[in-house]
Order: sequence, then structure tokens, then C-alpha cells
Amino acid sequence: MSIPDFSMSVDLRWCLDELLSDAAIDQRDYNLVMTSRRDKNKHPLEIIAEFQLISKFDQHQKLDLAWFNRWLASKADMPVMRIDPLKVDVPAVTRIMSFEYARTHYILPIEVTTDEVVIGTDQPFYRDWQVNIEQIIKPKHYRTVYISPAQINRYRQEFYQVTQAIEGANSAHKRAAADVTNVEALLQLGDGSNPDANDQHIVRVVDWLLQYAFEQRASDIHLEPRREMGKVRFRIDGVLHTVYEMPAAILTAVTARIKILGRLNVAEKRKPQDGRLKTRTPSGVETELRLSTLPTAFGEKLVMRVFDPEVLVRSFAQLGLSGKQLEAWQSMTASPDGIILVTGPTGSGKTTTLYSTLKQLATDQVNVCTIEDPIEMVEPAFNQMQINAGVDLYFAEGIRSLMRQDPDIIMVGEIRDNETASMAVQASLTGHLVLSTLHTNDAPSALTRLHDLGIQPFLTSATILGVVAQRLVRTLCPHCKSSTEVSADSEIASQWRELVSPWSASMPNQIYHATGCEHCRNTGYQGRIGLYEIMPMTHDLKKLVADDAKLDELRRQAYREGVKPLRLAGAKRVIEGLTTIEEVMRVVPLS
Repeated sequence: MSIPDFSMSVDLRWCLDELLSDAAIDQRDYNLVMTSRRDKNKHPLEIIAEFQLISKFDQHQKLDLAWFNRWLASKADMPVMRIDPLKVDVPAVTRIMSFEYARTHYILPIEVTTDEVVIGTDQPFYRDWQVNIEQIIKPKHYRTVYISPAQINRYRQEFYQVTQAIEGANSAHKRAAADVTNVEALLQLGDGSNPDANDQHIVRVVDWLLQYAFEQRASDIHLEPRREMGKVRFRIDGVLHTVYEMPAAILTAVTARIKILGRLNVAEKRKPQDGRLKTRTPSGVETELRLSTLPTAFGEKLVMRVFDPEVLVRSFAQLGLSGKQLEAWQSMTASPDGIILVTGPTGSGKTTTLYSTLKQLATDQVNVCTIEDPIEMVEPAFNQMQINAGVDLYFAEGIRSLMRQDPDIIMVGEIRDNETASMAVQASLTGHLVLSTLHTNDAPSALTRLHDLGIQPFLTSATILGVVAQRLVRTLCPHCKSSTEVSADSEIASQWRELVSPWSASMPNQIYHATGCEHCRNTGYQGRIGLYEIMPMTHDLKKLVADDAKLDELRRQAYREGVKPLRLAGAKRVIEGLTTIEEVMRVVPLS
């Protein structure tokens, strides 16, 4: 059958006839699909893909939906494009045309620039919409691309639903440009309207926002108020992405809705608040969120930290611990008493390391107790306490109480003052294993930080079992990473020498670098892995600590004993092809 030069929507018979004509399938496959029961609401390519046919050209090629998409797009001489929802300006594309128009004509605008509109379709031979599209988008021009039917149906529904929800809430609660909670307050006389946090439109926006964040693997959700348009941003693999802009009044209502769900004081907007929220997705997966509000010039800023149980409690292999580092860590955590410190900046994976370790240590034979601010994730295997400033329950008081609870292992969320540090030392001296965190750049710095907090050097040397400094680096996307040969005088070689200096580390023959594809949203990276600097306390180190040695002396001794600094841990991951030199240098201190 020849390719039509008139407008038509492809159906199942047309697709099968063309596939048979192209010898991609045989008559047996044709008859199997045609005579089987099928969902008439699905696109013909989705129906055929469900049969998992094998290509007659290549017995190793399964004819999946991606293959059929490329086949149909090539028939129409159209490029195949994948929708990245993080990069779509949803309000802009949904203003181009109505949902009914887009649905009826099998199309969806996916990109709007100053002079062009990119329109996706899963019916490349249906051209009726082209008759008046130029009048709709005038003075812009348009370009047509092929979009998978699975994507176009889903995002057409989602984009228009969230836009309609926000527009509905906005029209129902129209108000002045400046909110009364702003620094620049403006009282609009005669205007008694307020965005209702329980409005059905707002409920739908919040539901969409949370599901969207979970699907995109976001670790944090930021709701940031501005004078007129508020921002919604997701942190994915450590990098923030702006995903939506909505009117300030609607963002205020969304924040209020989430505060209600998190049992925060909705009326209190002048001071920061903390809370938590547990959600269950339609598939039954439970995810916890930690809520934090902050008063800003244009209203309350809300940040939700996402604690996915599958991410927070992971195996050591998933964390990036292996070989001698894993042996050293397991040796330290097997001790019946002492202190183990995990150091690093916020967002470096300290909580994940501690939870994953405690999960493995928490057997029926031991009592594991934690004191946190706040509890990151409720874990049935632990006895968890949250500090409460309202009743003067802080870390030090919490440790004092826990010591009367017959604990074997105590996890202290953070050592941040002399009293907490002193109580942690006392707990370790009385036969408890204490795990906690500090904010320092590397492992040796943790020892001097304890001294700065007022702990005597002889106590530090007697109680510390070891220190782990860590960072998280993005891992290269396995679908698109590419390698480059390294010559001694190349720029890559210069970067490598800067990374490993002053330590000796042989230069690899090839280096992998980020490229970017549809799987990683053209970032070149997908997921993260830990870099670790593990420093067990040896006899010589204990002696130096007891003598109140300077930080440089402690570092030199640790490196002499084989402690690998974070930069060398990063270099090892570069050699393994897991990440790039640029990524390691971005997150690891080079001083």
C-alpha cells in the first residue's frame, strides 16, 4: 500500500498491511493480531506492540512500541521526539489550543518559542488540523514531530488537567497582585476572597504535583513565592529544575493545603514550621515527606524532602561501598561500643548511610534507639525519638533519657554543641555504640571539630572508632555515555592531574563523559553514587589525637595508613566509567 497523500488516521489494518508489505511481520503474525481481542480505544501501534512479535529481519529484535514508533515516523518522514515534562512550559503550550481541539486532531503542542510552535502527533497522516493552525498560532510558524501514543495521550491529559485546575482556582479566587502576607502588603478594599486550601482545584493540583515529583525521582520539592508568579522546582540527582510557574495566590493555597495535610498551623505564617506527611501512590507505594516552611518577602516558602523507603534504606553495594572500604565500615559497626561519625554537607547522603547501616544492625538481639531532628523516616526496626524544643527536649536530654532505656546502639541525628558531644562520649564510655553526623569537609576534620566543641583530646582518642566523610556524585547515563582517548598533553589529562594532585594515580587510557539523551533528559547523568573517605582510628592516630595534634598532622598520618581521600575515591569512579572528572570536581573539596 502506498503512503497516502491525503488526510487519514492510521488504523490497525493499515498498520498490519504496511508491516506485512515491508516484510517486518509475516502472515501468521498478521492473522494473530487481527483475530485476537483488542482494546479499540488504544492506538493501533500499542495494540500490535502487546503481542511482542519478533522482527523477520533480525531474530534478536523484539518489535516493541519504540520500534513501531520509529517505523511509523520514518514512513511519514518525521523526527521522533520524546516529551520531557520537566522542559515543557505547560501554561504556554496549553494556551495554544483547547484540550478538545488537541484531542480531536490527535495533536499536542510541546514547545513554544518566540517564532515557532512544535506540535506532536501520533497520527502523522492526519492533516485536517493543518488547515487553520496557522490562524491559531499566527504570527508563529509550526513544526510537526512524531510522539509516542503512550506519551501523547498521558501528557495531553495531564497538561490540560493541571492548567484547568489552576485556572479554575485562579478565577474562583481572583485577588490583588500582592498578598497580605508579603513584606509589601496591600489591602484591597472590598475584596474578601481568599484561595481555599480545600478547593477541589487546589486538591487536584497538589495531587498532581506530588505524583509528578515521585515519577521524576525528585529528592526535594520547592514551592517558592514571588510577587506575581510563584515557582515550583524539583531537585533531581542533586540539581534543581524549574517545573512550573503558577500565580502567587494559587501557590499560597497549594502551600496551605500541604500544611493542612502535614498538620502544621495554617494560620501561622510569620515563623518557620516543620512537619511530615505520608503519602500512598495509586500503585500502593508509601512515601514520606518532611515539610519545612520559611517566611520570605512574598509569602511562605515550602520545601518538601522526599524520603522514598527504597532510596533511604539501601544495600551497601547500591550506596557505593565495596572492597576494603566496606570491610573497614563493617569492622567499625561491629564494635559493641564507641562512636562512629559520618561527615559531609547537607544532601551528601549521610542519613541514607546511617539508616542503611542501622537497618542491618537492628536484629532481634539488640535495641536500636535514635534521636533525630526531625525523624527522617519512620522505621519499625528502630525506637525513634524526635527532639521537641517546646518541652525542652534536645539532643543531649534525649541521649540522657535513651541511656536509661537499655540501648545497644544509639543514633544521634547530629552533634552540634558541647552538651550533645559530651553526652555522646558518655554513652560510648558506658558501653553503647553511638552513630552520629557532623558537618566537616573531610574525615580528619571531624576530630578537631570535636575538640572545638569542647571535648578533651584524651576522650576523643578513647571513644572514636572511626570517621567516614562522604559525597554524592551523579552517575553517567548508561544509554548515552561516550568515551574519549586520553593523551598526555590533552585538556582532559590536565584536569586529571588537577584532580589527583598531590597523590599519585595513573592516568586512564580513556575517560567517559556526559552526552545526553531522552533517558536522562539530555543531562548525561542518571542517578547518584557515594564517594567515601573511611578513616578507622588506629593506635598511631589515637596517640596523635590524645596529644592534641594539628589537623595537618592527622591528615598526613591518615594518608600514610592508607586512607583514600575523597578525590581519589572520585578518581576511581572516573576510571570505572561511572562518572566524570567535572562531576567529581564539582562536589569534592579540592583544598
